[in-house]
Amino acid sequence: MQQAEAVIVERYPQLVRLAYLSLPTSLDRHSRVLRAHRAVQQALRSAGRGSHGGGTGGSPGTEDRPDTLTAVRAEVVRRVAGPGRPPLPLPPWVWGLRMWPAAEGLDEIARTLAPLTPAARAAHVLCRLDGLDEPGAVRVLEHAGIRDAAAAVRAALAVPTGPADTTAPTGEAGPYTALPHPAALDAAAVNTRPSDLLRRRNRVRAVWAATGVLVLAAVLGRAAGGGPDPTASGPYAGSPAARTALDPARLVRVPAQAWSDTGRVDFTAWPARGSRTGDSALLTRALGTWAAPPEGTAVTVSPATPAEPPVRPPHLLYAGDADGPAGSPGGASAVVLLDGDRIVRYVERNGRRRSLDISRVDDAGVTTAAALTLGRTGDTARQLLAPWIATAAERDLGAPAEPVRTLPIDRDGTVLARVPRTDGPCGSRPVLEVASSARIVEKHSFLLADLGGLLPVHLTYTPLAEGAAAAVPARQPREATGPAALERWAQEACTLQGVDARAVRSVNLWDFAAADLPENSGRAVWSCSRATHWSGQGDVEVRLRPAGGSSVSVARARATAACGRFGQHVLAGTVWNAPSGRPYLLAAGSREVAEIDATGPVRAHASGRSLTAPASAPAPAPAARPALTARLHSGAVITALDGDRGGRD
Repeated sequence: MQQAEAVIVERYPQLVRLAYLSLPTSLDRHSRVLRAHRAVQQALRSAGRGSHGGGTGGSPGTEDRPDTLTAVRAEVVRRVAGPGRPPLPLPPWVWGLRMWPAAEGLDEIARTLAPLTPAARAAHVLCRLDGLDEPGAVRVLEHAGIRDAAAAVRAALAVPTGPADTTAPTGEAGPYTALPHPAALDAAAVNTRPSDLLRRRNRVRAVWAATGVLVLAAVLGRAAGGGPDPTASGPYAGSPAARTALDPARLVRVPAQAWSDTGRVDFTAWPARGSRTGDSALLTRALGTWAAPPEGTAVTVSPATPAEPPVRPPHLLYAGDADGPAGSPGGASAVVLLDGDRIVRYVERNGRRRSLDISRVDDAGVTTAAALTLGRTGDTARQLLAPWIATAAERDLGAPAEPVRTLPIDRDGTVLARVPRTDGPCGSRPVLEVASSARIVEKHSFLLADLGGLLPVHLTYTPLAEGAAAAVPARQPREATGPAALERWAQEACTLQGVDARAVRSVNLWDFAAADLPENSGRAVWSCSRATHWSGQGDVEVRLRPAGGSSVSVARARATAACGRFGQHVLAGTVWNAPSGRPYLLAAGSREVAEIDATGPVRAHASGRSLTAPASAPAPAPAARPALTARLHSGAVITALDGDRGGRD
């Protein structure tokens, strides 16, 4: 036990990092920090019983028992990723503060590892950050009770960590060449932020006063036959803190100009706007519906987002008209609240029909916290813009040559814009083109696409980088407002119809390769569009666009790191029919690809980033498709992105 305690004290930051990065990103950072500390601290007793003092010198019969460090690591893994564990370790309670790791880069790694299983995430940390070799990581996972430990380690090692592929959308290196040294990635060092600074000094007195008032009101309401109290049942029953959180008088309201004098430009800098921010009855209905949605309320929760009510007073962003004057025929009212990493929109139409939408907004910034949708009527939507947005216009993404239409911004910061039709063929695709105030950044405009969710999607573009990998600088995602970006998005605009608007924060269109087509058929561009979720995961689609023709889908993958900062090496292929009717196998890779091989029905080899070979059939069955692999300049081997997922060896 003493040896286990000594190991935990000595290795505490690394063990917390192991637990933090193994936990799912569906939890917010505050919850992961607290659960990681609890998992490490609870590992002491079990690890002390299940280990011997060192790797040698054990008593007879201890050959299969782990040394103390292995036992401690295994116990931490078991508590956050092992079989038979409780759903998640309960966090210790921390009132009045929100915590997140101080080390830059930890959350980027967490988002990269999000598609992996918990065991594979743990294996990745053990190998890439803690420095274990593959057998050592397998040993830790096996002692943690992981069934197929070797497979988890292989999946972990498939995540790239080497030099950057300079065609990658950001041109940055893998996690451990662009980010600090692993020793600097200390998850035990945290930043803190008060959750309710303005009211901290009066909290105790206010809680007791509010409790007394609410008890008296409940007694009087029961005598008068009043309506139900939304906090009278469920997990929040009898909780003074919950009653305080649902008190409209305690909603956090940010000063109107706070956004222009802060280093954090996101939803936390939004002031309370709208004509009904003082309407206590409307705010009470919104908070009550969130706490206990009445029967008939339409509730929509984005993937991997908790729906429970707040535990502290949320931040009021808006209260007012949703899509027209309140009380008018078809008019609706909306309340928008921010609770940590969640945005909540409450809408009521004529005081009767109610809806509640909850979306996560992790790490929102200047562009991804620039607007939200208040309501839709017919083919228009009322958008609430961030206070740092200076101008707004509407353009048709499918018609880049047409001029933009300037939209007036009313005093509450809202605009009325057209929305694309989703009930027929892809046609006009209206998007918002907004510009930030010069007080934030000069000459910065960007595109936001309303795809039907609570939050619009930020569109970016990464142009093709021609030339040798070492000779041409990497291209980075850029705002899709230039002529080339608008032209390419016009060609691919219809692909946005398949994006999950509830979960996606941004879509980047990356042209990663171009190659000549056989039979002098011109030049084709290979592109990968990545829809990045708020959770950090992404859905990708690779498309091939022949010169003068329409693009065709080549491969899709869900919940992947491909085509992003941590999935920089891409290989894809398809069978293409030339104008003569003859089929060809085409393949292309990103800039670090040195050579491509095809095996199976088509056997071919090509040096460089593209391959063309005659195919035996115009449309081979899935089981009989050629297998494609590519060797990178670093010597690593990757496999082609297929219809299910991408692979690496």
